[in-house]
Amino acid sequence: MVEILTPLLTQLGVGGVAGLAVGYALKKIGKIIAFLLGIAFIGLELLAYKGIININYTALEEWAKGVIGQVGQAEGVMTVIIGNLPFAASFLVGLAIGFKMG
Repeated sequence: MVEILTPLLTQLGVGGVAGLAVGYALKKIGKIIAFLLGIAFIGLELLAYKGIININYTALEEWAKGVIGQVGQAEGVMTVIIGNLPFAASFLVGLAIGFKMG
């Protein structure tokens, strides 16, 4: 029984702690990135308003669609998560807690 529980508890513990750290870091980094993108967008809009630059919104929309389409192609990640379900479950719980803490 110990031979079964020890690796399982190890996976749960490591997954939870790793998820907590990643969730916390993601939220902090996400806030910084959102702030910087907001400042950049305001700067670009100000330059466009002053007539210094001209923004091609159609090309910007096409680029954004391409980026979002690439994010949806992460099917191989689900196979790995299902293969390591105890670790993945505790990682996701830790991720949610860490994201909430950050």
